[in-house]
Amino acid sequence: MRSFAKAIVSAIARVVVLPAACLAGFGRYHEAYVSFAQALAFLPGRLGSHLRVAYYRFTLDRVGPDCEISVGSYFAHAGASIGPKVGIGAYCVLGYVDIGQGSLLGSGVQVLSGVKQHSRDASGVLTDEGRSFRRISIGPHCWIGAGAIITADVGAKATIAPGCVVLQEVPEGASLFGNPARDFSVQSKLMIRKTEQ
Repeated sequence: MRSFAKAIVSAIARVVVLPAACLAGFGRYHEAYVSFAQALAFLPGRLGSHLRVAYYRFTLDRVGPDCEISVGSYFAHAGASIGPKVGIGAYCVLGYVDIGQGSLLGSGVQVLSGVKQHSRDASGVLTDEGRSFRRISIGPHCWIGAGAIITADVGAKATIAPGCVVLQEVPEGASLFGNPARDFSVQSKLMIRKTEQ
């Protein structure tokens, strides 16, 4: 019965957001897409999550079933994808990213589309010329702690501690902490060796 009710709410949410998705060209018109994404980000509670997921089903590359997107969170680019059972905490800003099945993002996580989004000309003035966006991959069953900033790929089943700044690719199953992020298992092995000496 619960899954039937959820399906009904999901269908209603899709009908409600369809006009917005149409006006955004189903993600093709960037300005309209971002405007609706940001407006929907402010809707609180489960209803807001249903409406956000429904909008992204129309506009992102792919959205799996049973996803939740909390208040204040939005995708800055329509070229993103979410696997099944992904949970996104409050106030996350997500760029070009593929989030794998079952991954959880804490509140305030930012996934940047690489580190070359801004460039300067010869006189040091910021310019759009030469800028590039990189698609970031977060593997399945990852946990990204609150306030983490991700600029590189994260392997499957990795754990990123709150507040980490990830600048380099994260191997599968790694546990990172700090700024810049360091592998906790490597650090703890070094600490054990030092105490044994």
